[in-house]
Amino acid sequence: MAENDQRLHDADRLDVPGPRKVKRPRVQLDSEKFGQFAESTARFMGTAKFLVYMTVIVTTWVIWNLVAIYKLRFDPYPFILLNLFFSTQASYSAPLILLAQNRQEDRDRVSMAEDRRVAAQSRADMEFLAREVASIRMQIGELATRDYLRSELRDELRSLLEEIEASPASSTSH
Repeated sequence: MAENDQRLHDADRLDVPGPRKVKRPRVQLDSEKFGQFAESTARFMGTAKFLVYMTVIVTTWVIWNLVAIYKLRFDPYPFILLNLFFSTQASYSAPLILLAQNRQEDRDRVSMAEDRRVAAQSRADMEFLAREVASIRMQIGELATRDYLRSELRDELRSLLEEIEASPASSTSH
């Protein structure tokens, strides 16, 4: 018991070496939902609508702070607050855009792997079918075709007719 108390006391002391566990609050985010948020934000920031909104806001901000009554000006020239907002927006938008690009690269990588797999399967199927067609052609080459059988039957029929005509029994019965 006294040893346990000593260890607890030593852990609180700064002059005693040892591992320090700093208790920090843990923030847990759903990476999929945050990724979807990043993609939608990056997608919106790349639109003409976003540029129009930003232009209207900045123009309104500048005009208001230039021509408004002195007491109503909240960010006089050189518009330091506006610059702070721009800096903040840039510091958040750059990582969001990079996150969206990384997610797109992951999807592209998976898609390319699937395309390679499908292409390999298609190639294997085509090679199999080519071998089968070649095999069938070889077997057909060994089979008697309809034209070949007709010509052979005609030749046999001719030879039989010639034999019948040449035989003495056929000349006496007519």
